[in-house]
Amino acid sequence: MDFKPANNIQDLQYFGEFGGVNPSISDSSTYTFLSAKTMFDTFEGNADGCYLYSRHSSPSNLYLGEALAAMEGTETATVTASGMGAITPVLLQLCESGDHIVSSRTIYGGTYAFLKNFAPRLGINTSFVDITKLDVVEASITNKTKVLYCESVSNPLLEVADISGLAKIAKKHNLKLVVDNTFSPLSISPAKLGADIIIHSLTKFINGSSDTVGGVVCGSQELIDQLRNVNDGAAMLLGSTMDSLRSASVLKNLRTLHIRMHQHSKNGMFLANEFEKIGLKTVYPGLKSHPSHNLFKSMMNESYGFGGMLTIDVGTLDKANALMEMMQKENLGYLAVSLGFYKTLFSAPGTSTSSEIPEHEQEEMGLSDGLIRFSIGLDADIQRTFNKMKECMVRLKILQEEIV
Repeated sequence: MDFKPANNIQDLQYFGEFGGVNPSISDSSTYTFLSAKTMFDTFEGNADGCYLYSRHSSPSNLYLGEALAAMEGTETATVTASGMGAITPVLLQLCESGDHIVSSRTIYGGTYAFLKNFAPRLGINTSFVDITKLDVVEASITNKTKVLYCESVSNPLLEVADISGLAKIAKKHNLKLVVDNTFSPLSISPAKLGADIIIHSLTKFINGSSDTVGGVVCGSQELIDQLRNVNDGAAMLLGSTMDSLRSASVLKNLRTLHIRMHQHSKNGMFLANEFEKIGLKTVYPGLKSHPSHNLFKSMMNESYGFGGMLTIDVGTLDKANALMEMMQKENLGYLAVSLGFYKTLFSAPGTSTSSEIPEHEQEEMGLSDGLIRFSIGLDADIQRTFNKMKECMVRLKILQEEIV
């Protein structure tokens, strides 16, 4: 692909108020006006470049939104206080009582809980489908459907969505295709494949230091204006506003995302290959054994690799927990949820990030008790990391000694 999302970030230039190489942080909740008419015009959305109140907008948030829109190749973007603070306003802006959503069955547990348990209280219902089967997706669409929702690479099973195929279905039925691209920033560019709206949890790879919670909605100017509308904009009225200090922090970290994603992917590819060689049931889009390996290759921005997320299945929850506890004790990473940190993070998603999904539904989608989700870190010596992980597995009798 010719599209180089990191270059679009690199080409942005912001000067601080006094010529600083970082843009000045607007540490204000409210802004002054020289005339009452300008204040009125700003409330009405007719005073471009003027700021009124930080829940509406702030310079720091707009800088970050502009950079993320450049990365995803959309007209504009709006940042939010969390990933869920991006997902829920978008869905509520696009849908009203009586409407219907078709969603991937394997999605982040918080998104699943919102669609399954909360949205029906507002009269919005969802069909959860195997997103990898386009015929099943299309068959689930009704005359009430407004949105197709998926994750580029799903949490936690790492299923890969055929974004171009889904975009064709969405266009055919006049739907909006909303894609959560949290697991694959830079690697996949959904807007270039036909997606209408791209969402990220900035908390993860984009920020990369596990010190900030944030989200973003990337899309058309029309959509973002609707979300920010003071009268009926879901992002405006639900109030999931990102703090300006946090926006400035994320913007600084965004500049190294291309370097970090390269290393996350390099280490992920190495571990996935080695895990598979020693007989572990391993899922990683970069492996030829992954059912959507070729699909991912056809969509990817090649230099950023297949991402930093992989899973292995060690059979039982007890084994998974014992292995994670031992790996943490041996300083191979942290037993923690989330992803994108410089250290490897591991968790058993069935009892953590996907615990909102009932057990029988976890079984149906293939989310087993022994599954461990890894967010692979930036280790400089990934061979040493692998060797120590193998030793842990032998000590716990997950692997036979002769493998080491």
